[in-house]
Amino acid sequence: MVSRVLFSSQLTFPAKPPRETPIAPLTPPRNVLSFSFRSSVDRFAMRLVKAASFTRTVAKVDGSRDEEAISRKKLAVFVSGGGSNFKKIHEGCIGGSVQGHLVLLVTNKKDCGGAEYARSNGIPVLVFPKPKRESSDGLSPTELVDVLREYGVDFVLLAGYLKLIPAELVKAFPKRILNIHPALLPAFGGKGLYGMRVHKAVLASGARYSGPTIHFVDEKYDTGRILAQSAVRVVANDTPEELAKRVLHEEHKLYVEVVAAICEERIKWREDGVPLIQSKDNPDDYY
Repeated sequence: MVSRVLFSSQLTFPAKPPRETPIAPLTPPRNVLSFSFRSSVDRFAMRLVKAASFTRTVAKVDGSRDEEAISRKKLAVFVSGGGSNFKKIHEGCIGGSVQGHLVLLVTNKKDCGGAEYARSNGIPVLVFPKPKRESSDGLSPTELVDVLREYGVDFVLLAGYLKLIPAELVKAFPKRILNIHPALLPAFGGKGLYGMRVHKAVLASGARYSGPTIHFVDEKYDTGRILAQSAVRVVANDTPEELAKRVLHEEHKLYVEVVAAICEERIKWREDGVPLIQSKDNPDDYY
């Protein structure tokens, strides 16, 4: 059983902060974007497929169709495993429920299922952090920030990424990095609590409800401002595997809904720093 709670509050919305100018504007050939990072020796070089342009079909009053160019948000997703949430977000982008475009997949495991899915769908894959035993592969924090900026990334989405996000990235993308956690934060979060460990902890505690939490990312594990949650009832004879399956089902729905909201600029910040989502159907409602 799933339950959701809507909240309405008196809000004050600050002006949208200006976007940062890319560090070093590039002039690549059509459909290709190149990056080079150099110190005293060549450190990193790569080529990435440039994001394709998108159009939207709009119905005219007379019933005919016309195409209107729209600006889709550019998304980078970070994964460490199979990437089921990543796949659902990608499907939403392709299907039109999410006005975004997945331009990069970042992983600490270059052969994981999420990375394989990205490659099979033409999404460039980056390795971060740089593996300790493979000095020629992967990015440093500074290089990662540079690539994301040069590629015009609007939002970073963590979807089962198990590494701590470096301070350099948090500072470069304030209020633009989201993570999904398989429990109702602030409970059952923090370093070492991920995957099946979370569900075992929930059952051991006797909690009657669990469910996914989407929150903004700060420099610690699972402590950023909560943006959205969905409650999943814990039943008396639950196992960690059964609970995990039901929570994951809610994750897939909730993350796509939230990503759709950020791409449509429906995230509003209360005076006390709490983020809320503006209803698409009724702009006076927030949750």
